[in-house]
This record gives sequence, C-alpha cells and structure tokens, in this order.
Amino acid sequence: MARGRATRRPQDSFGKRAQKEGYPARSVYKLEEIDRRIKLLRRGMRVLDLGACPGSWTLYAARQVGREGRVLGLDLNPARTALPPQARFEERDVTTVTTDELGGPQSFDVVLSDMAPSTSGQAHRDQYLSFELYVRALEIARGVLVPGGNFVGKIFQGAEFPDARKATQQAFDKVRIIKPEASRNESYEVFLIGLGLSTEADES
Repeated sequence: MARGRATRRPQDSFGKRAQKEGYPARSVYKLEEIDRRIKLLRRGMRVLDLGACPGSWTLYAARQVGREGRVLGLDLNPARTALPPQARFEERDVTTVTTDELGGPQSFDVVLSDMAPSTSGQAHRDQYLSFELYVRALEIARGVLVPGGNFVGKIFQGAEFPDARKATQQAFDKVRIIKPEASRNESYEVFLIGLGLSTEADES
C-alpha cells in the first residue's frame, strides 16, 4: 500500500501552473488554498509533512516558513524535487516511525498529511484505508505538536469519517473541513483541519 500521494491523470490547469511555478505536483494548490483560508503557515515555524512525495507540500511549506523555520518531509518514496536548506526529506514509513524519532513532544508547530492509500476502485475499502492513514497522522500530530499547534489531514469521506472528525475534535480546540478547489470533482477527499492542539487532550 502506498502511503505517499497518488499518481494523477494528465495535467489540467493546476498541473500546468505547478509545472510553471516549479512544483512537482498540482496538489500544492490544495495546501495553498488551506493556508490562505486559515493562515496556517508563518515564517519561523517548524513543519512536519507526512506522505510528502513528490515534494510539493514540503517545498511550499519551506517557502512559507523561510530560512528561520524548518520543514521535515517523510515518505516511503524518494522526493522528486530540490529543497531549500530549511527543508529535508527522509524515506521513512509513517506507520512505524515513533514520535521520539521525530523529536518528541513539542517538536513541531504544524503537522501536514496528504497521505492516501493505493486506490483499488472499491470505494469502501479505499475509504477505510484512508481513515487508517488519517488516524495514524493524527496520532503523530498529537505526539509532536506544541500546545496550540495545528494539523491538516486528508481523508476520503466514508462510513468512518464521523469517527475521524470526532477524534480530531477531541484533540483540538476547533475543527474545520475544507475541500480545496484543486481537489478533483469526483474525488472523495476532504481535509480535516485541527486548530489549536488542546492541552487537555488525552495523550493515551
């Protein structure tokens, strides 16, 4: 099962724009819209990007946090883009990496996850696998974010979606749901956004 970003179809306007602006994938404009709408990323922040291949989100985050910040991208597959000095990419399995290996509690201000399973065309199966990846990303976020930190995670809407939203609500002060314009119309994907990691969240 792939835990990076899924391969997309031939380029549309977002794909052409990504190529022109030096990003390896159109998915960058999903993060750009989320960032614009909730003011997610600022200079000097520390950002963890889960399922980072081919590197568009890592590169965008690095540009936003500037040289004062730092960005770590993780994926099973190698990055396919050059990154500035404040960003690095590691080939790691997100399902097995520990929070201590990532620096432990309060190591990051923002955790991003655009992870998706290798889709089978069986909607219920794909939605469940997406839910499992989302829960894992949320678990990591709770382990490494500073109090008040923020989380963005992709999930395919399905039967488990209410459980994912409830788990996010239990961990964060506020939760938003965004389907960016760059998401394909037929896609089940949305982004659950946890704002303000609660200091009262159950750490178990």
